[in-house]
Amino acid sequence: HVQLVESGGDSVEAGGSLRLSCAASGGTRSSICMGWFRQRPGNQREEVATIWTGGGSPHYPDSVTGRFTITQDNAKNTVYLLMNSAKPEDTAAYYCAVDDTTRGEKTGGTCPTSWLGYNYWGQGTQVTVS
Repeated sequence: HVQLVESGGDSVEAGGSLRLSCAASGGTRSSICMGWFRQRPGNQREEVATIWTGGGSPHYPDSVTGRFTITQDNAKNTVYLLMNSAKPEDTAAYYCAVDDTTRGEKTGGTCPTSWLGYNYWGQGTQVTVS
């Protein structure tokens, strides 16, 4: 059973930076899809960044392209989200997610961009930009 623990959520001024961390434990496949999603009150959970840990280019929606970067440390089973040039509209609960199925292998490392494609979730960490 995969467990995900996020950290790093905080309050930051507009234009500032923040780094979120997500540590995975409990055993996963050697290569998996991992991602960051966010949810604002009353809104659906949306993709922030997704990555295939077996290699390849991360995916970002237009809303964060050029400002956010997802990176991985496979030795620590950890992914990070570096948020630069933060905007008030980035305020949300941020969740780390894992797709531990064989979907990523079958698609050649193309990860789902919908939250529906992930089967393990962290507890969430709040980011507030003002």
